[in-house]
Amino acid sequence: MLIFQPAEPNQLDAIMTIENQGFTPEEAATRRSMAERINRISDTFIVAVQNQRVLGYIVGPASDERYLSDSLYEHLDANKPTDRYQTVLSLAVAKDARGQGRGSKLLAELAKVAQAQHRKAITLTCLSKLVPFYERNGYVNEGVSASVHAGETWYNMVNEL
Repeated sequence: MLIFQPAEPNQLDAIMTIENQGFTPEEAATRRSMAERINRISDTFIVAVQNQRVLGYIVGPASDERYLSDSLYEHLDANKPTDRYQTVLSLAVAKDARGQGRGSKLLAELAKVAQAQHRKAITLTCLSKLVPFYERNGYVNEGVSASVHAGETWYNMVNEL
């Protein structure tokens, strides 16, 4: 059975393995920034665990901005109750655990948390190849992002709650 829970510091190695399977070295978070995320925003850092193994995760801070800024990848503050948006900095599933709907389940789990925290919407950026996945999960493509993260073209995706 798949269990969703806040990320814990002792899961950092497993999280980093999945992060590096899901993103290029230029796109991937550093170990330091991922540890900072676990410490500062554990309420919106959700891991999917089965048989005590981390199979995937979703993480992002709350924000008062509709779209992500590249600065969020470098430094973030604790979530504020007044922030209107829930962001997603990373959504990743272990390579050998993909294709079973776990990414969609993680999105749904974060939506529950965001609704409980009275957020207006969930916002993220993704590459063009992932736009259809997010659209199937209720997100709307709001055009090319101002992000220059990893030198890629990103798309603003928003899911109104």
